[in-house]
Amino acid sequence: MAETESTPPATEIINEKEPTPADDVTEEVAPSEDTVEEAETDVVLENKISTVFDSTIDFTVKHPLRHTWTLWYTKPQHGGSKSDWGDQLKEVIDFDSVEEFWGIYNNIPKASELPQKSDYHLFKKSVRPEWEDVQNENGGKWAYQCRDKRQVDIDDLWLNTLLGAVGETLEDEGDNEIMGVVVTIRKAHYRISIWTRTANNEKALLGIGRRFKELLKLPPGESVDFSSHKDAATSGSSRAKPRFSA
Repeated sequence: MAETESTPPATEIINEKEPTPADDVTEEVAPSEDTVEEAETDVVLENKISTVFDSTIDFTVKHPLRHTWTLWYTKPQHGGSKSDWGDQLKEVIDFDSVEEFWGIYNNIPKASELPQKSDYHLFKKSVRPEWEDVQNENGGKWAYQCRDKRQVDIDDLWLNTLLGAVGETLEDEGDNEIMGVVVTIRKAHYRISIWTRTANNEKALLGIGRRFKELLKLPPGESVDFSSHKDAATSGSSRAKPRFSA
């Protein structure tokens, strides 16, 4: 009978030591600079926030805002009839991410394109842009009014105001004063306003006023004024006597 090769017992197969990386390496090789850089890059990417720019395919990533915001529009009255404020004020859309903000902003008329006697209002969700709203009734507003419309870029001023509001850069963290912002288009002037929750938190309100003025890049001779909604309601005018100026 021909001699055959013997098969190792099963116990030897089970107990056979599995080769380790050290068993297979005959010569130790130092990692290359490229390998080190790739490892460092992997660590950075693990800690990096994913954005829409990280993928040319997946555009579903969103960057959430701290609050949900609602865009409102006041349409101008037509003819000689006067309608209630509630009939003119229209809720447009809600958003809560950076991507949604830009998607909306880039697809609506610019402030300079709005007809006279119309307004845009951007307010935190559930807050109506009205003095009578329970969340506004004890508040007020900072306002900048420009009578020489040819001297300002209202689109630039309004965009910067929007970004300051949704980006939470107009007030200190925890103040929770800002309720919304408004741009008013009239034949004789433009007006941009920042509405606040209270009218007597002087330190926080003055801080908002200073940042508002810086955001608008106003020259030293021009100011922004703060008035309370109750004062405006009493006087019967949206331009009540200012409580503060910045």
